Amino acid sequence: MIRSLATLTESRIRRAEAEGKLSGLSGAGKPLPYRPGDALIDAGTAVGHRLMAEAGALPEEIRLKRALDQALAALADAAPEHRKAAMSKVADLQMKHAIAQDARRKFLR
Repeated sequence: MIRSLATLTESRIRRAEAEGKLSGLSGAGKPLPYRPGDALIDAGTAVGHRLMAEAGALPEEIRLKRALDQALAALADAAPEHRKAAMSKVADLQMKHAIAQDARRKFLR
């Protein structure tokens, strides 16, 4: 007989508790961290993002956004003779960032 997902989940949680696998976890007894952005995405995606962040792994889109922010700051401070190269770098990063955003949106559909 096939059990429902909720029943299966509950049984696995109870087994893990009985085996002591859920004791001594970091953050035990503390309130969950406030993450208002997680309310805007589904739970699976939120967990995936959190795991990647805790592991130090960044999605390509985030890495490109940081590089773009740095390039924009460099453009603002660039001397007149270096502005053309800085503008070219900003345009390149903007295009790559837009492509990464589009790829993520298509993947999540």
